[in-house]
Amino acid sequence: MKTIIHFVVSALAILITAYLLPGVHVSGLFAALVLAVVLGAINAILRPILIFLTLPLTIMTLGLFVLVINALLVLLASYIVPGFIVDSFWSAFLFGIVLAIVSWVLQIFEKDN
Repeated sequence: MKTIIHFVVSALAILITAYLLPGVHVSGLFAALVLAVVLGAINAILRPILIFLTLPLTIMTLGLFVLVINALLVLLASYIVPGFIVDSFWSAFLFGIVLAIVSWVLQIFEKDN
């Protein structure tokens, strides 16, 4: 049950972030739920591998290259999920940052319940 609640909260964060950013479009709640699952899978499987492979670059940039990796993973998700459109790399970059902030705020409420 916690997993379902977590995905619903993630989908809500995605909808809020897409509403705030002009370069990101989500067609509806179902697309946001699918995107939450796909981003979860991508972040669980690909993200650690990419971070490990780019570790020297990440260390040289003091961890800022992880934001570029996040943007690339968001762009990958936009190719996979129908109904989720990202206009450019910079829109994906901002989406990753704003999504992390919105998710953090919403998860504060999730832990209270």
